Amino acid sequence: MRIQLRVNGIEETVDDVWPGESLLYVLRERLGLPGAKNACEQGECGSCTVYLDGAPVCACLVAAGQAEGAAVRTVEGLAAGDTLDPVQQAFLDSGAVQCGFCTPGLIVAVHDLLERRPRPTDPEIREALAGNLCRCTGYEKILDAVRLAARRRIEPAGAA
Repeated sequence: MRIQLRVNGIEETVDDVWPGESLLYVLRERLGLPGAKNACEQGECGSCTVYLDGAPVCACLVAAGQAEGAAVRTVEGLAAGDTLDPVQQAFLDSGAVQCGFCTPGLIVAVHDLLERRPRPTDPEIREALAGNLCRCTGYEKILDAVRLAARRRIEPAGAA
């Protein structure tokens, strides 16, 4: 089958999609967007989190055909050209990136959280990230990154 979707603002057409193919497979293997990671393939780890029509989803659980006509935004699509999104930059600045496997999904989840709750409390942060697993960190650097990104999104440029 053929699907048409908008990925990171670009209209894409993907041919010969098989019925059981996931959105994650389409993004990584057919469109060359390796940001969303293929870890558990069961929607348990959050490594493949992307936006689908503005809502965060595990791309491994979305059949490619369900994305027909949809807007998909991946971790690559959060940056504005060479300028990283404040969440992406905060992860780097806080040392929240270790092996990097969970990082793209965490960044999308944090981006979504800060869109909904610009000043999240620590319990709200923990709840929002409960679906994203990391095996390398103790999560403290990730929490630091969320707090830093929240401050940077609220404060004037250069004040953080």
